[in-house]
Amino acid sequence: MFKKILIANRGEIAVRIVRACAEMGIRSVAVYTETDQYALHVKRADEAHSLGSDPLAGYLNPHHIVNLAVETGCDAIHPGYGFLSENAELARICAERGIVFIGPSAEVIRRMGDKTEARRAMIAAGVPVTPGSEGNLATVEDALGEAARIGYPVMLKATSGGGGRGIRRCDSEGELKRNYDRVISEATKAFGNADVFLEKCIVHPRHIEVQVLADGHGNTIHLFERDCSVQRRNQKLIEIAPSPQLTREQRAYVGELSVRAAEAVGYVNAGTVEFLLAGNQVYFMEMNTRVQVEHTITEQITGVDIVREQIRIAAGLPLGYRQQDISYRGYALQLRINAEDPKNNFLPSFGHISRYYAPGGPGVRVDTAIYTGYDIPPYFDSMCA
Repeated sequence: MFKKILIANRGEIAVRIVRACAEMGIRSVAVYTETDQYALHVKRADEAHSLGSDPLAGYLNPHHIVNLAVETGCDAIHPGYGFLSENAELARICAERGIVFIGPSAEVIRRMGDKTEARRAMIAAGVPVTPGSEGNLATVEDALGEAARIGYPVMLKATSGGGGRGIRRCDSEGELKRNYDRVISEATKAFGNADVFLEKCIVHPRHIEVQVLADGHGNTIHLFERDCSVQRRNQKLIEIAPSPQLTREQRAYVGELSVRAAEAVGYVNAGTVEFLLAGNQVYFMEMNTRVQVEHTITEQITGVDIVREQIRIAAGLPLGYRQQDISYRGYALQLRINAEDPKNNFLPSFGHISRYYAPGGPGVRVDTAIYTGYDIPPYFDSMCA
């Protein structure tokens, strides 16, 4: 087992990983930029080291982070979610420097991060995907031709997109023409990749995702599903596990599809396979190659500590569970608390927390990095609990 893990993240997920390390007897190393010097993950970790004065750049520099892991004697790096968590370059550098990356291989991250390549992999594995372009679009004329073939409405998507960005619904030829350059611009700015593709827009679907765990010994299981259909601007707000919308047969089907999808790409560690559900039809949407914000509710209903399993798998141990060992009890809801102004179109609203009282009681769980007296900085995502 690892002796020391560097957590290449901040906020509530960094606090969560610190907790897992403490429970497993592993020393934790936090990193922070100047604006985060009083952050909770810095206070909770066994060690904390500065990434510099720039609020964001340090968290996004894989070479600096791996160098720091080597210098501090860490065995492994846990990337959490966001930032570099789905960055194939970080995983590659870790492998070169003899540091274990707590996640899948660089090649799997790259393949699943490219949504057109992920679609091809799923089609080859017999996993249903939404109708759409076979690859990236070269011109707006290509987009118009594909849309005419599959029918409007369509979704124009960034190939490397995520977090609700680089995606536009187009209900007509005119909308597609207007949005084409916009999506390319968004994709280039947000992801450094101008590639886009087209999919049929599934109207009023359920957004269903399945948590999977896979080890390096050929074992892959699922931990049932979460319903993430309550969203604003394509970003999740409320999630529930398991989905109240699925029949027993549908639940078994999406679980089996998710295991098949993970095995098809040689997946190792924790991941999430996302689907759109329209009536009885299930369509693969994407695979997230990291722990999810909403891993909490799957842990609540199954009793499986997903972060602990991530660490065990990365250390070369087999899964602590077989599929027949996994069951769920009741339902769990997660509500994302964002620092926003509801009077101003829910725009981010950062600042000083003068009073903070955490809810508690049986069945209540709070994952956060805020506390009374904390100043929420304006440089990061607005989710704070």
